[in-house]
Amino acid sequence: MNAATGLSLAGVAAALVIMWANFRPWWKGGRDPKALIPFGAGWLLGALSTVCVGGALGWGAAGITGLLSNGSDTAVGSLVGTGPAALASARMGSLTPAGGIVVCGVLAGVVLLHRASGKLDRRRIIGGIVTGAVLGFLPGVAAQLGFLPDAANYVGAWGASLGNKGAA
Repeated sequence: MNAATGLSLAGVAAALVIMWANFRPWWKGGRDPKALIPFGAGWLLGALSTVCVGGALGWGAAGITGLLSNGSDTAVGSLVGTGPAALASARMGSLTPAGGIVVCGVLAGVVLLHRASGKLDRRRIIGGIVTGAVLGFLPGVAAQLGFLPDAANYVGAWGASLGNKGAA
């Protein structure tokens, strides 16, 4: 997955612009924590998708990263005449089968939130997914978010234990 993502500096910059465009209205407005839920839910799904190696979510995260990086490289090259600046990529960790069930639950929750949201919140969810997918491949961000797959694995193991034994 490291070489397949095609992560570039221009792609990361575009992801940061998307994140800024989502946080700026919240910061200038009332700063209601509930207003961050659409973007945050999408971001969580995008970040968790980076560890779904071999699955559709992992393929989608790598595809989003590649598309944003290639498009941003083209835009920067056309504007200033420079070439692409490739970046290293990494994963946060790995998922167990039980952790994969938790990620599927997060996916279902984000899909339901998307369907129940208005146009602006739907855009925020999509922006969160894109930003989480791109930034989730950065080695520094992946190192800091190493707890996410561990948390999904733990919750999944807890659920499996609850199902197998009837008590935690």
